[in-house]
Amino acid sequence: MQTFSLTDVGQIREMNQDYVFCEENSIGCFPNLFIVADGMGGHKAGDLASRLCVEEVVAYIKASNKITPISILNEAVNQANEKIYQESQTHQEYQGMGTTMVGAVVLEKTAYVINVGDSRLYLMRDSLKQVTRDHSLVEEMVRTGKLQKDEMRTHPQKNIITRALGTGSKVQGDCFEIEVEKGDVLLLCSDGLSNMLEDDQIEELIREYGPDMNKTGKALVREANAAGGKDNISVVLIRI
Repeated sequence: MQTFSLTDVGQIREMNQDYVFCEENSIGCFPNLFIVADGMGGHKAGDLASRLCVEEVVAYIKASNKITPISILNEAVNQANEKIYQESQTHQEYQGMGTTMVGAVVLEKTAYVINVGDSRLYLMRDSLKQVTRDHSLVEEMVRTGKLQKDEMRTHPQKNIITRALGTGSKVQGDCFEIEVEKGDVLLLCSDGLSNMLEDDQIEELIREYGPDMNKTGKALVREANAAGGKDNISVVLIRI
C-alpha cells in the first residue's frame, strides 16, 4: 500500500477548515484508516468541527470492541457528531458549526467506506468512479431529474449540503463496501477538489503520474488551485 495526504488553504480562503488523517498502520482493530473532514461555520468554528470529527472518530476506533468494520465506522461517526453538537450548544461562538467527512479502511480485498455530506471517495481502476453519494441539494435535484449531472458544479446552490456532522443531535452516514484489487487507487477528497476539477480531469492526472501517489496528490491540489482554488483543498490517496 502506498499513501499520500495533503491539505491546502486554496486561493481565496484565509483559513483552512479541512482536516485530514492518513494512517497506513494499525488504529485499534483496523489495519489502517483514512479520513477527510471539511468544516463549516464561522471563524474558527469550522476548523474546530473538522478537527473534533477526526479526533473523535480515531479515539472511538482505538477503543472499540465491536466486530464489523461498518458498525465501528457508524458508531465512530455517531460519537463524533455528538461531541461536535455538544460543543456547538455550549459555546455561543460555535453555534451552527458542522463538518462533512469521508472515511475508509482497507481490509484485505475490501474497502469499507462511510460518508456524511459532500466529501467524496473515488475508485480508480480502468476508469474513475465516484463511490460515495453527495448529501447535497444539487445531488437531490439530479436524482429527481430537476438538474443534469454536468450542471452540478456550476449551479448557484452547489454548496448547500443536506447532511453534516454536528448540525443536529443525530446523524446518519452512508456506508459502502467495495472490492479492491492490486493497482487500484482510492481518492478521498473535500469539495475544494471536486468543485474545481471535473472527474475526467482528476482521472487524467491519476493516469499521468501512475503509481507515484506523491506526485499525483500534489498535481491534483496544484490544478485545483490553478482552476481558481475557491475553497480549501484536501486529498488522501491510497494505492493498493
